[in-house]
Amino acid sequence: MAINVIKPGLASSLQDGGRSGFYHLGIPPSGALDQFSFQAANLLVGNDPDLAVLEITLMGPELEFTEDALMAVTGALMVPKVNGAPFPVNESFLVHAGDRLTFDYVRQGARAYVAIGGGVDVPVVLGSRSTYGLGVFGGHEGRRLQAGDVLKAGQATARARPGRQLPAALVPAMEKAVTLRVMPGLYDHRVKPDSLSDFFTDNWAVAPEADRIGYRLKGGKPLDFVPRTPPFGAGSDPSNIVDACYPIGSIQVPSGQEPIILLRDAVSGGGYMMVGAVISADLDLVGQMQPGYQCRFSLVDMQTALEARQARKAKFEKLYAALAD
Repeated sequence: MAINVIKPGLASSLQDGGRSGFYHLGIPPSGALDQFSFQAANLLVGNDPDLAVLEITLMGPELEFTEDALMAVTGALMVPKVNGAPFPVNESFLVHAGDRLTFDYVRQGARAYVAIGGGVDVPVVLGSRSTYGLGVFGGHEGRRLQAGDVLKAGQATARARPGRQLPAALVPAMEKAVTLRVMPGLYDHRVKPDSLSDFFTDNWAVAPEADRIGYRLKGGKPLDFVPRTPPFGAGSDPSNIVDACYPIGSIQVPSGQEPIILLRDAVSGGGYMMVGAVISADLDLVGQMQPGYQCRFSLVDMQTALEARQARKAKFEKLYAALAD
């Protein structure tokens, strides 16, 4: 089955769970920024949870279907419309040959996930179908979708059926203000204690410079660094360090001015100090923040981060159990 891209939307790309095992070579995992919504979309249409879906950002595409297909939309509240008629989010539904799918304006959140029965069939690159735009590989020709692209869907399974719903208790909240839990960074000692305390009490707003590589934040007070003589290999800027690795979720603060949360398409290392890292359990929240949304950082210890990881794992297990039929 072919799916014709009439209009691509703002930033639509194909993503799956991401590629692992190559970050030490400078190749990030990529994959859906909201992993829970991504897997929920697949399960709603009877797919295995890791098949490729369409991740759409803020403004949806217009797609034309050449054959009947089962689909579902999860994540950001961006109501799908088939030939102009609204269809539900978080529920599987049928489209027919010749139908056109469009989307209403985004009401909550930033990214929606469009799953097709059978998944979107593109080549596997380094173990994943995810698009990595900076590397120009994965997904559809290594880039965001463009008008005129033609996508191919795989074979739907026997589990595919319309009307399967995501239980209300499992629908993620798309809040305009969130608290992000943060583990301290290797370089937080570079910041004066009072200034570091301010960092974790200030309110921050998502800037327009927010994409799959990283989210820039504005509104808080600049960091006040401890005076030092720069070590050999580091620059003169107080936020510079000798190059170090960046885990996904790292918060760097160039010149101490505006934090940047590094996400799934970010480079694997560089020369800015990291004041901390958003824990893995909260990264889906970041992926659903649109420009203007607010956040605060909450400092946590390793035990709390591990407990949050276990709670997240339990939530996924509930998702699998709810949509297993």
